[in-house]
Amino acid sequence: MNSCGYDVDLNISDAQRLNVRAEVQRNLRNSEEAQVALTTMCDWYLAHKGRDPQHDLSQFVSLALYLQGPPHFLPRVKEDDMPPDAVPIAAFGALLERFYDKGSLHSIWEAHRASYAALVARYHVPLQKMVFDTDIYLKLQSGGYLGRTFTVLLDSMGDPNEANARNYGTDYYVVVFPSPDPSAVDPLKMPQIRHTYLHYLLDPMAEKHFTAIKRLEPLLQSVKRAPLDENFKTDISLLVTECLVRAIEIRTSGTKQTAEAMRLQAVDDADKQGYILTKYFYNAIVAFEKDPAGLRTAYSDILYAIDIKQQQKEASEVQFARNTAPELVQLSRLEDRRMLVTAEKRLAAGDPKGAQELAQQALDKKIGDEGRALFILAQVAVANKNPDGAAANFHKAIEATKDPKVVAWSHVYLGRMLDMKDPPEREAAMNEYRAALSAGAELPEAKAAAERGLQAAYEPPARVKPQDTAK
Repeated sequence: MNSCGYDVDLNISDAQRLNVRAEVQRNLRNSEEAQVALTTMCDWYLAHKGRDPQHDLSQFVSLALYLQGPPHFLPRVKEDDMPPDAVPIAAFGALLERFYDKGSLHSIWEAHRASYAALVARYHVPLQKMVFDTDIYLKLQSGGYLGRTFTVLLDSMGDPNEANARNYGTDYYVVVFPSPDPSAVDPLKMPQIRHTYLHYLLDPMAEKHFTAIKRLEPLLQSVKRAPLDENFKTDISLLVTECLVRAIEIRTSGTKQTAEAMRLQAVDDADKQGYILTKYFYNAIVAFEKDPAGLRTAYSDILYAIDIKQQQKEASEVQFARNTAPELVQLSRLEDRRMLVTAEKRLAAGDPKGAQELAQQALDKKIGDEGRALFILAQVAVANKNPDGAAANFHKAIEATKDPKVVAWSHVYLGRMLDMKDPPEREAAMNEYRAALSAGAELPEAKAAAERGLQAAYEPPARVKPQDTAK
């Protein structure tokens, strides 16, 4: 990314980022093959950039977590099991392999290995203290959960104002780009790391107490107007855990001298963002501090003590804010990652209604590629003989995605629909086929479909008439 124009906050980044970039440029100047590899990689990267620098960095972080290391950068899992935002850019690994080889990046890594070791050492004591203090406060035994992992990854090549956190099944990751300025606010990003660690500790408790959590589902109606991410409005478990995490963070913020009024203001702010159980959990945590029982023991009692009608009444009196900061920890459940795959299978099996429900759910919850979901909805509209709805969603899919398969086939479908109009709009159809050919140059089936459309107007397959068995 840094070699292809990713310069966000370069002027306040660690000197190592500047040094590595300079050494890569030096290697490129000495090798024509490396320059060719760079051009190919950067052309592809620029064509697949995110809608803004934050989303651009985020999608490549997701991909990196699911690639094997150098020199081949192969995916560690099947495409269906990759994070949704990584799927459209999965092909980047193959381009990176050639650039890594021709640019002699391994030698640069070896030269900076000691610097990365020093960066890790810089985190050792504060990270250890954060984990110890959190476990002690919650009265939990150290060691976490069997089969679950919590990993902090450090990198000096990104924006020092950013931190990325992920929960993929039982694995929790925090990717941190430390600030070199010790006077900066939280240069080590410890609050973000602790937020993710709290999820690592608390998410399994919510899973274990499924019935107690499900009892609270009526509260979801109270946050419909809140500026929350859609996931929090549809999944009570996510909302409950996030409220508890924020209550613990607020309660343990500052020092003993920090005014309680400041903490209560933070609780009020959380409520206004839509985290309507923060106040309840804050008061429950105050009581928990005086109880010898650990949180694993107290958790169920805290949940069952929630008065749903009282919380609904209090939520109805909240004046929600207009917007809220996005949640740090991005959740990617396996069943969610496969949602669009399942929708496609439903459609292929002749179940357009089931496909539509899943694609719309993915769209509402912002799961996976928006363009892919719209493409499925467009195909459903075709199956339901709704050409206007189909055309609208094909056009939206083209605008929303950078997946060449979705773009190419959307243009093919649009071309066929134009060919089938009465009268046919052949010239407009030809333009769609040309666009499909351009987008799907590396996709044999889409390319062949576009070429056939250019050669002759599309005609739907003739329906086989049932034989007259009376003859």
